[in-house]
This record gives sequence, C-alpha cells and structure tokens, in this order.
Amino acid sequence: MTLRILLILGALTAFGPMAIDLYLPSFPVLAKAFATDVEHVQLSLAAYFIGMALGQLLYGPLIDRYGRRLPLLLGVAVFCLASLACALADSLDAMIIARFVQALGGCVGIVASRTVVRDLCDAPTTAKVFSQLLLVMGLAPILAPVLGGLLLELSGWPSLFITLALFSAATGLAVWRWLPETYPAGLTPAPLSGALRQYGRLWRDRHFLGHTLTCSFAMAGMFAYIAGSPFVFIELYGVPAEHYGWLFGTNAAGFILLAQLNARLLRRQGPLFWLRRWVWFYFGSGLVLSVVALSQPVALWPLLVPLFCCIASLGCIMPNATACALAEQGEHAGSASALLGCVQFMLAAVAAAAVGWLHEGSALPLAGIIAFCGLLAVLSALWTARPANAPL
Repeated sequence: MTLRILLILGALTAFGPMAIDLYLPSFPVLAKAFATDVEHVQLSLAAYFIGMALGQLLYGPLIDRYGRRLPLLLGVAVFCLASLACALADSLDAMIIARFVQALGGCVGIVASRTVVRDLCDAPTTAKVFSQLLLVMGLAPILAPVLGGLLLELSGWPSLFITLALFSAATGLAVWRWLPETYPAGLTPAPLSGALRQYGRLWRDRHFLGHTLTCSFAMAGMFAYIAGSPFVFIELYGVPAEHYGWLFGTNAAGFILLAQLNARLLRRQGPLFWLRRWVWFYFGSGLVLSVVALSQPVALWPLLVPLFCCIASLGCIMPNATACALAEQGEHAGSASALLGCVQFMLAAVAAAAVGWLHEGSALPLAGIIAFCGLLAVLSALWTARPANAPL
C-alpha cells in the first residue's frame, strides 16, 4: 500500500473524529446560541452517532455491488453539503437534523477505508495498517479541539462547520484523483437484493460478532468520554474552552502511541493474542477511574491518569479487533465492515446519551459508563475465545 493511498484513507477515516471533536469546545456556546443547556446540545452528538450507524448499513451493500470509489464520492458530497447546513442552522432541531445527514455522508469513509485495506492486505498486515491509520487519523482528535477552540474564539461556531466542508471537499478531490478502484478482480459483485441475508449470516457468525462486540463496547467507552468530557473538564473543573483541546489531545496522543506500539507487537504475536490482553487493561483502568470519580476529587489530575490509560489502550484494542472481525469475510468485506461500524456507533450513541441521562453534576456517570463498557468488552472477548493455535 502506497503512502498516498494510506494518507487518503487516513483523511477519510478522520471524517468522524473531525466532525465530532472540532465542535466539542463549542457546546456551552451552542447552548447559549440556541437558548438551551449543554445536555440538550449533546443530542446533536447522539444524532451523529445514530447517523453513522445507520448510514454504514446502507453503504456496505453499495460498496460490495458498485465498488469502492462511486459510493465514496457520493458520501463525501453529502457530508460537505450537510456541513454547510450545520453552519446555517438557526435552531437546535435544525442542527440535529443536519448533523444526522452529515453523519450519513461521512460514514462512507470508515466503511470504504476498512474495505480497501481488507482488499489489499492479509489479516496480520491489516492490523498493522489499521494501526498506521490510527496514527494518521489520530491527529484529528489532537488538532481538532485545539483548532475548534481557536475558531470559536476568532470566528464563532459556524466557522467550525465551514472548516469541515472545506476539509471534505479537499478529501473528495483526492479520492477522485488518486484513489484507485480496489474491488478484487474475478469476484462477482454482490446483488443488493441479498443485503439483508448477508447481514443475517454475519450476525450468526460467532467470531465476527464477538470481535465486533469487543471492539464496539470499548469504542462506546471512548464516546462516553467524548460526550462527557466537555462538562467534566470545562464546567466541573473550570478548564478554559480554548485549553480543553490540549487535555483532549493528550489522551489522543496516548491513543496514537499505543497504536504504533501495537504495530510493533504484531511482529511477535498475532492480533488475537494482544486483543485478549489489552481488554483487561482497559477494564482495569476503567475501574480505577470509577473509584477516583466516586471520591469526587477537588483537582482534575487524579481523574486524568486512569482516563489516559483507558483511551490509550484503545489504540491496541480497536485495530486488532477490527482485523480479527474482517479476516474471514472475503468478498463480503464491505457488508462486514458496514455491520461492524453500525454496531460500533449504535453502542456509541447509547453510551453518549447515557452520559446525559445520568448527569448529576459529577464525573461519576462518565467514569461508570467507561468501566461498564470495559466489563462488556472483556465478556465479549471471553465469549469469542479461540484455541491457542488459531491462525490469527
């Protein structure tokens, strides 16, 4: 895989982090602009997660039927136009609708990127490439909140969504110019009429479903953090909105570093071996975070250490679980990638909404949901256990 293709796939995968993280510092400002509270603004985040989940189910069969490029270009165009609609929104309801449509377009980048990697690589190499993609797309969670805080201060919240429109337009141009069609030669395109049947087969595949749930529960904990961190950092502990991005970026840097460590670890053992071990680390860090949150510390730093460990460990869990889930899917890689992404973002939407539902003025809802997601990830990994000599 060439560096150019890797960068394009990284940009496509970054649509989600960019669309989510760029506007996180604006939650209090949006609440004032739309005469509501931060908890209701969080619904726009949940709407984005739901759109990401449902949209991937639509793109999976399209990618298996029409190849990778055409659905990609269509989805990027929808994302660009919906970003402009977000910038022009005059009410929270309009914002929520536009965010949902924006997610329907942006999710194609995740499905297509995973499918292209699956087209070009075997299972161990796939895990390594996913780790490298995390390095490329991981810059988004580091830079986006910082850039979002600066744009918010200089130009107001609409400039955040104009920036997303420009980013997506540039990425779409790169796809059109330089991303080749990677649909495997010799395969018969899957008919759209068999999409539901194919999703049913995947849902009955224990190994695919188990690895999907392991990855999804871990990811749900991350999105609980994304939804709850603006309140915990900015309102509860008084971190200035323009400094929020630095804290958020520190955790994202840990995520990137562990992803690169994972690429090196894969030289010694396969993705399944490391996946089983890192889910326990994630769960343990979540438990520590919950205990600290229960004590309601006066300062923020006691929460930051276990939170950093939780988010960083995802850099090893997510690429390994994804590679294991897609390893045996072959010609139905698009549908498998879509169902994987759908489950991820449906659970992410529930976790993000739960932070708002359980809101009671402390960091405990955020910490408790992360720990609970860690427990479910461990149980899913145990349920999917394979023999020690499994090929992965």
